[in-house]
Amino acid sequence: MDAAVDAGTGQFELTEEQRAIQEMAEAFAADRVAPNALDWDRAKHFPADVIRETGPLGLGGIYVKDDVGGSALGRLDAVLIFEALARADPAFSSFISIHNMAASMIDRFGSDEQRRRFLPKLTSMEWLASYCLTEPGSGSDAAALKTRAVKSDGDYVLNGAKQFISGAGDSDLYVVMARSGGDGPKGISTFVVPKDAPGLSFGANEHKMGWHMQSTRQVIFEDCKVPAENLLATEGAGFGIAMAGLDGGRLNIAACSLGGAQSALDKALAYTAERKAFGSKINQFQALQFRLADMETELQAARIFLYAAASKLDRKAPDAGKWSAMAKRFVTDIGFDVANEALQLHGGYGYLHDYGIEKLVRDLRVHQILEGTNEIMRVIIARSLIGRQ
Repeated sequence: MDAAVDAGTGQFELTEEQRAIQEMAEAFAADRVAPNALDWDRAKHFPADVIRETGPLGLGGIYVKDDVGGSALGRLDAVLIFEALARADPAFSSFISIHNMAASMIDRFGSDEQRRRFLPKLTSMEWLASYCLTEPGSGSDAAALKTRAVKSDGDYVLNGAKQFISGAGDSDLYVVMARSGGDGPKGISTFVVPKDAPGLSFGANEHKMGWHMQSTRQVIFEDCKVPAENLLATEGAGFGIAMAGLDGGRLNIAACSLGGAQSALDKALAYTAERKAFGSKINQFQALQFRLADMETELQAARIFLYAAASKLDRKAPDAGKWSAMAKRFVTDIGFDVANEALQLHGGYGYLHDYGIEKLVRDLRVHQILEGTNEIMRVIIARSLIGRQ
């Protein structure tokens, strides 16, 4: 579905179907996520039951083809969904994004047999999925990963570890990049590893700054046996598969930042309309009004930028990768800044958990790091402008 840009307002004019999708996600988030978000954060609870409720809504395979239960929507549609979910809880929305990234990789690169074996249970959310690229010794330099996949008796045996894996220990399937060949990107392959694979284990749940409702653990492979039929595409195709997944993933995480930041601005507007100081509501002070105006301007600019980047990816534009990197860098930086400013406008109350602002600041900070750090986004953008030297 293609949205149009209104020449008078500069706003994206969504189609009726896109508005219905957006409203559906907003209604679910308001009913099932927002009332529980602070409790999940406080208890560090992974709400698998509520996550699975998104399956019947079509959110388990947003851009997966419909022959295996997917919704077959576009990237702009997905951005609208993740933005809406993130207004209730960015951490919840981010996990749905990661699951969808893993599912879409199987849909796009898997054989027909693999698609029919894995995707119906992923799109229904009966199974949850995680994406496994980062390692203890390789983050931004993903092509240097060390996890090995050695063919043995017709199957593969994996050894190594993945780091910072969202949903690790809770997810049912792991889309894993491992080295089946020589050094560099051409030696990397992609495997679908079930949770019950022999030799697969998980580290302790990490103590993190934010994203408390998501489990984050190491995924450990110790002579982990994976059937040969779980290799996606061909040996050596894994790095390309991983990078293809990241273009869309970057837009999704930007959408999560946008939704979280919008929630922070909404909270700041409500608070400043009630809070009084020196005999007046504080939203009557011009200095504060200027700050609110800047927050609104920055969020609207970020929203238009993100929607434009998503539209390019939908159209498979030649510069879609650059735009995905630019949108990820810009929107996640703006999102964190707006949330942090909203906390400041709350004063001491912003520092209290019950107001929900400090959670947004904690949750949005990691968006500037994952799916490629914002420094790496600048590298991608610069190389597209001047060529790799």
